Amino acid sequence: MTDHAENLFLDLIERNEKIVFSAQQSNISAPDSPTIGSGAKLIGKLRYWWCWLVVTVLLLFIATPLLIFTALLNRRYWVYPWAIWGAGFWLKACGTKLVVKGLENLDPERSYVFISNHRSYLDTATLFICTGRRMGLVAKKELLKVPVLGPGMAFVNVLAIDRSNPQRAIETIDKARDVLAKGFSFGIFAEGTRAMPGELLPFKKGAFHLAIQTEAPIVPVAIKNTDRLMGKKTGLMFPGTIEVVLFPAIETKNLSTKTELKPLMDKVRGVIAEELAKTEG
Repeated sequence: MTDHAENLFLDLIERNEKIVFSAQQSNISAPDSPTIGSGAKLIGKLRYWWCWLVVTVLLLFIATPLLIFTALLNRRYWVYPWAIWGAGFWLKACGTKLVVKGLENLDPERSYVFISNHRSYLDTATLFICTGRRMGLVAKKELLKVPVLGPGMAFVNVLAIDRSNPQRAIETIDKARDVLAKGFSFGIFAEGTRAMPGELLPFKKGAFHLAIQTEAPIVPVAIKNTDRLMGKKTGLMFPGTIEVVLFPAIETKNLSTKTELKPLMDKVRGVIAEELAKTEG
């Protein structure tokens, strides 16, 4: 990276603006990519719909009876091992292999807020299982409307944030604090939505408010290659390896949201961006 490019890169981090990694602009999973033929594209499309067929089967024939059974017995926590199994099964059914680096940076006795980039539907299952510990997720409130999935979110500590309602957002933070106190961690996609292949979008402040107000240490997470396998708006799926890099925790205890939120956000985004830049140019 030249001095000019590095300065521009750092400036985009400081201003919290979108970063486009040049090597990904000709992404293999793009429908109009010249690097794959029509036959490979057809296979990619069939594999894409196969992935969603697997999700449908898991939700209808495993998740539905499991949610009913555990709710009747008041044993909702029984759902967690099944949810982890389902996420892992789905990733394997999609033809992916998961490689995780940095597990040695985690203290098994502590709860964390894992903050990650987000480029693909594959990321949610990846973040949910990659640490090997029980983790809740912070998701969009729109997911509550999805049959089976919506009602089941509460069983595995998936919290929906209503950003348009400050009071409900505060209530969500209170719930998250209780979950962290019970030894669970949280995974959050700080961009708030999926980025296009090869991009890192501006980070939203919610994840950092949550970490500071609960005094939970932040672990930056870089998820790599998922946009090449199932990129946003491509409608294609390719087999391959998902790489996850977990960085050393950043403490948030005694930090102020008024004065230290922005530097904290810049630090976390910078760590993730630099890791993505290593392989994406």
